Amino acid sequence: MAARNIIEKIWDEHVACKLSGHPEVLAIDLMLVHEVTSAQAFDVLRERKLAVFDTGRCVATLDHSIPTRPNRLEIFDPAARNQVAMLRRNAEEFGVPIYDFGSGRQGIVHVIGPELGMTQPGMTIVCGDSHTSTHGAFGCLAFGIGTSEVGHVLATGCLLMSPPQTMKVEFQGRFRKGVFAKDAILKLIATIGIGGANGHVIEYCGEAVRAMSMEERLTLCNMSIECGARAGLVAPDETTFAYLKGRPYAPALSDWERALAFWKSFASDPGCDYNKSVHIDLNSLSPMVTWGTNPGQAIEINASIPTLPGMPKAEQEATTQALNYNLLKSGAPIAGTPIEWAFLGSCTNGRIEDLRLAAKVLKGRKIAASVTFYVVPGSEAVREQAQTEGLDKVFIEAGADWRMPGCSMCLGMNDDKVPAGKRCISASNRNFVGRQGTGSFTHLASPATVAASAIEGCITSAEKYL
Repeated sequence: MAARNIIEKIWDEHVACKLSGHPEVLAIDLMLVHEVTSAQAFDVLRERKLAVFDTGRCVATLDHSIPTRPNRLEIFDPAARNQVAMLRRNAEEFGVPIYDFGSGRQGIVHVIGPELGMTQPGMTIVCGDSHTSTHGAFGCLAFGIGTSEVGHVLATGCLLMSPPQTMKVEFQGRFRKGVFAKDAILKLIATIGIGGANGHVIEYCGEAVRAMSMEERLTLCNMSIECGARAGLVAPDETTFAYLKGRPYAPALSDWERALAFWKSFASDPGCDYNKSVHIDLNSLSPMVTWGTNPGQAIEINASIPTLPGMPKAEQEATTQALNYNLLKSGAPIAGTPIEWAFLGSCTNGRIEDLRLAAKVLKGRKIAASVTFYVVPGSEAVREQAQTEGLDKVFIEAGADWRMPGCSMCLGMNDDKVPAGKRCISASNRNFVGRQGTGSFTHLASPATVAASAIEGCITSAEKYL
């Protein structure tokens, strides 16, 4: 058999039916469900009198539209209240397990899957959410799907799909002080553009990736979609296995060796091919921050906003539009740009390591009086762990708002919004026009950069605080 990469191996393992000239039938191992993209899918099952194919392959939680204030049980927005009620009803009617408020396991869908050990090497995982690519950190093929496809998977456990193109991204070198996984993925997106990986699944590899913790790899894979990729993954290794061992949904100890042998089979063969390859040198990378209205419009924090001369015409137009919207000037330094809001959380950077990093920067310091800082743990388990470690006290004493779990200010779909005309530095994944609230401005950065900027009231590197 010809040498295959890990993406091809996972795909081949899950092809249930293959007919020449037609999409292939791909078996799905795990279906993750939240309140925003599932209601219509369950309605279709109800109308057609269909059951969920295998409730053991599904799990639901509340995350996108819920409040993160302390009295979150009372949902003021009628649409959000209806979405939550519908998910609870559908989960009960169709027998889908749901992690609701107070279960100890509620949280952002892409946070709870890994922390509970549901996400495992070699699996296929889908959800009605584009950042499902997060789960690829475990060496699985995970991607977002539309609402109609959610219905297909619920009913059949399969999807009709054609094999993706494959892409290898090698991160060479090691991080400097103040530089993290978030900076690496922003550098990649800025280098290849928001369409640079269109139609591809990325395998991340290289010295820097092997040195990353699982939570750093989750951040890396989370933003694969922002350069156009269908998904992104990291081959499983000892770091992966150590993270999974003993988690609630991980294989029992009696099955552990058998599971390891299976998981280890998902590695790219020497000499295998990819449709595209990219190399990124991290040795000299400084913290990254976005200046525009897509994640590819990002620069190192010590650089100046790009100028128009020499840019392709189409890029000049996009740059002009982004600068006009964000009220910034080409050629101006990005460091020192005043901010009024800061956000730490989301499926990109709402895990315990992210909170620890921000707390390290904030400990014994105060955020600027002009800044409102929301700190939102990615799950009830993360929140509990942070409180056990005393991180909540660090945030509160610094002047931040310690919130309940949820997607929160990542997207303007709940109570947590940046007011119009205000500028936010955010550890989330998208800086689209109005993403965090109508008329708001968003700058993406790492948790460390977010915390340092909250202290100074302007965009700044965390290096001196570390």
